[in-house]
Amino acid sequence: MRIPKATHTEQPWRIHEFTHDFRIEDVWSFRAPDAGPDDFPVMVKALKTAYDTRREPAAVRFLFAVRWKLGDLLGWDTPGAGLGGRVAALCDRLPDSLARTANDAAPCTDPFSEVYQLDNEAARELGNKTVHTIMHLGWVATDDGGYELRMAALVKPNGLFGRLYMAAIAPFRYLIVYPALTRRWERTWLDHGHARRRVETPHEEKLRARIDPDHGRTTTV
Repeated sequence: MRIPKATHTEQPWRIHEFTHDFRIEDVWSFRAPDAGPDDFPVMVKALKTAYDTRREPAAVRFLFAVRWKLGDLLGWDTPGAGLGGRVAALCDRLPDSLARTANDAAPCTDPFSEVYQLDNEAARELGNKTVHTIMHLGWVATDDGGYELRMAALVKPNGLFGRLYMAAIAPFRYLIVYPALTRRWERTWLDHGHARRRVETPHEEKLRARIDPDHGRTTTV
């Protein structure tokens, strides 16, 4: 679910120290039923291997296919257009003690590069010809005593072209990509995230039914 941008700025995240020249594009929350204060590393580890556009709905697969094809044709994603080329990597701004928390050696299936990971927040980045973007993940206590994952998209568009690009893709992000991402991440938590979970609670069963309509159905052959 999309939430106000102030929910990101009001948290004492370390990311604020290094992203004064970025703007907050979106902030989303993802439910993590039965989560505890120490489950953030477990969640991040699960999410690193959850990125697979081949398993997304047809509309999402089509959008990503168009995006990557355009990138190939127009040179948006060449090494010279990305981190260390057109833009300096965010990790270059970090003190050594924070930069050493990154673990890019861990298995990862998404196109982002890890910047840092702490016990309650992490940052990943991606740069190309259109934009330099930071995916910030934070672990936040909820009013009911649980925890939720929050994702903030921080962006620095590449001039007028980048701003027009971000405006053009906004409807697709809000209506197609982010809802699909929400279902994927919430399902990842239910399937793999909470290692100590043995039996799903009624709330978890209800959530799974919402994001996975086929869960619990039987088929007679």
